[in-house]
Amino acid sequence: MKKIFYFLFLLTIFSSCASKKDIIYFQPDAASLEESYAINAPKLQPGDILAISVTADDVKATLPFNQVSSYQGVGGGVQSTSPFIPTYVIGTKGTIDFPLLGEVALAGKTRAQAVEYLKNEVSKYIVNPGVSIEIRNFRITVLGEVKTPGTYPITNDRITILEALGIAGDLTINGIRKNILVIREQNGIKKEYRVDLTQRSALNSPVYYLAQNDVIYVEPNGAKIQSSKYTQNTTVFVSIAGVIISVISVLTR
Repeated sequence: MKKIFYFLFLLTIFSSCASKKDIIYFQPDAASLEESYAINAPKLQPGDILAISVTADDVKATLPFNQVSSYQGVGGGVQSTSPFIPTYVIGTKGTIDFPLLGEVALAGKTRAQAVEYLKNEVSKYIVNPGVSIEIRNFRITVLGEVKTPGTYPITNDRITILEALGIAGDLTINGIRKNILVIREQNGIKKEYRVDLTQRSALNSPVYYLAQNDVIYVEPNGAKIQSSKYTQNTTVFVSIAGVIISVISVLTR
């Protein structure tokens, strides 16, 4: 009996161990991150909320593009005005309704491309304008074998899958690094991508740079699954044993 328990103990220890190639990120090959981003940078899409501001040396010239808010004092007069960044929602047609310009098609463009496009259009009304665009609804969700799963708002649209996993506390030792699932919705259709973080080819994956509302799922390895089953079985066994002991205790009084 002792030999059987010893064997089971060793089996548990070895089954929970992971080899170096299962854990180390980016083992062979090389990749250009700049080229990868240029190809796979996230695109604006319907439903995105954009905060857009226009700047120029002539501040008054930007007023048609930058709204202002004001409040009234006790006497009814305007006490103060303060600029704020207006937001625009990309509609189902892929456009926003922008002051003076009217319907502007932005869906399908990267944020940088949208900035350049608006800058060129606004320059018809303002000399040397500056344009800033921030995606207000950019967030990612990380689930599975990470330390702190959850949904995280992102202020920078240039975020990688590694940075997202870092925000979630990185993978646990039981997370499968060779088969990370990324779920992305494009044009109303959900697509699934698999990423092997142990290979440098992951740097060229279309989901290495994440897009708004991406979902990352890290699968548990076999050791974690077996451990979970063992824990469940142990709990059931302990519960049954407790009931049996209680019954025996009552009957032997």
